[in-house]
Amino acid sequence: MRLFAISDLHLPFGANKPMDIFGGWDNYTERLYENWQKIVAPEDTVVIPGDISWTLSLNDAIPDFEYIHRLNGEKIILKGNHDFWWSTASKINEFLSENGFDDIRILHNNAYKVGNLVVCGTRGWVYDGTSEFDEKVILREAGRLRTSLNAGLKLGDNIIVFLHYPFVYGDYLCEEIYNILKEYAVKDVYFGHIHGNGRDKIISEYDGIRLHNISSDLLSFTPKTVL
Repeated sequence: MRLFAISDLHLPFGANKPMDIFGGWDNYTERLYENWQKIVAPEDTVVIPGDISWTLSLNDAIPDFEYIHRLNGEKIILKGNHDFWWSTASKINEFLSENGFDDIRILHNNAYKVGNLVVCGTRGWVYDGTSEFDEKVILREAGRLRTSLNAGLKLGDNIIVFLHYPFVYGDYLCEEIYNILKEYAVKDVYFGHIHGNGRDKIISEYDGIRLHNISSDLLSFTPKTVL
């Protein structure tokens, strides 16, 4: 059993919104499928931390989840900034069950044991948000991260964290998220959201915490091996 990760699939099937208008995204769903199937076995697990589907509702997202369902392995997903279809945990779990997507689980105020690793995480929030609204969301996301980490500690102490937004990027540091990561002695954080034009500001290590960007285009649409 191995653990992989890849973010920002931006699947277009339910919304008819292909990404190939951007450089490097030509035939990306075919490339992703081929690369994924080559390295991920049915007994493996893949974490997908956000920006999964362009659709606005769960029902419209069915074609995108059918695509994910056809991919090998178990999948653990969490919310990204473009996942407007995301609903309550109970509604998403009901949707997954009703449609037979039994290999897809959500990471939301919980944690999962995969091999000897414990998978925790939350979405996080924008790296340049300074409004009162942004502050409220950051505090809520920090609370969700703490809840996930507390759940994770019940499963083991070899914890890794998945975020959609990086907690540090360029000159910006989200102190609320960073403080929790340090409190729980997290050593590895995997994140997405950042694409080609923003790669120059990606930080790979901050105060003993290793950061791994797993946006699909920066991985050439190939899941990254975590374990």
